Amino acid sequence: MKDIEIVPFPPSGYHPLVDFESWRVAVLRPCEDLLPENLNHLQKHLYTDEVFVLLSGKCALYTAGCEEIPGAIVKTEMRLHEVYNVKKGVWHTHTLCEDAEVLIIENQDTGDENSPKYPLSKDMHNRILELEKE
Repeated sequence: MKDIEIVPFPPSGYHPLVDFESWRVAVLRPCEDLLPENLNHLQKHLYTDEVFVLLSGKCALYTAGCEEIPGAIVKTEMRLHEVYNVKKGVWHTHTLCEDAEVLIIENQDTGDENSPKYPLSKDMHNRILELEKE
């Protein structure tokens, strides 16, 4: 057994890096799906918070409340090396610039089966595109 596991960051998208017992560390890097024009859904996690840390570049978090269906969309521009804890049940998505790297800490069992998605309506998508310009 090695004392240290070294895991390189993959080139794009979301990738779990380390799973241990009940937690996971993952990385999010730019990919086509996270370009503002390509966003098509919000997501929420039913059983866990999700922590984001911007390591480089720019990333905007978009949240829309925690009701059964998303509410008003709010933009939070992430700052480097600050911890952003999206609470359990909050609808969210994000956009990344081309050189962004975001560290994610979440429960190891977080996945599609306990993280419903809500398709963005045309109005919701337009709101995100407007907020991107600010």
